Amino acid sequence: MKSKLIVAVLAALSFMAFPMVPSAGHDMHSHSHGEMLSGPNPLISEMLILDHAFQQVVSAVALGEGANVEKALEMMHGTMEKTHEGVHEGTVGIPQNAQWQEKFVEMDKEFHLNLERLAEAGSSNDQGKMLSLTKTLLEGCVNCHRDFRK
Repeated sequence: MKSKLIVAVLAALSFMAFPMVPSAGHDMHSHSHGEMLSGPNPLISEMLILDHAFQQVVSAVALGEGANVEKALEMMHGTMEKTHEGVHEGTVGIPQNAQWQEKFVEMDKEFHLNLERLAEAGSSNDQGKMLSLTKTLLEGCVNCHRDFRK
């Protein structure tokens, strides 16, 4: 059962290259975390960092490497705050359902809470919990893109 779920998550991620950003993976590895986070649109920067982190997370979860899950998630620190600041300053444009700005922020807070939970599960190397949270996070990505992307 676990192996089927891992395969399903990996397959879903392979199709989800965060098309919110036309070139999400084009040059990901040549940019530092700071460069990605300092871009003009904090949400796009967050998506680039998340894309990079989540690729590492999925592999680490599949291999039961909790320390690598925890390490991959470190690059997400500060992204939520930058995105929320951008929402309030107007540098983050929500392409669809912009009137649901509060819902967007609440979904993002919940998503980041689950990232913290995943890091904790990684710290204790609880593969079952890591797998469950990774699935929950992927569902969060899909739901947010469904509601707020065109």
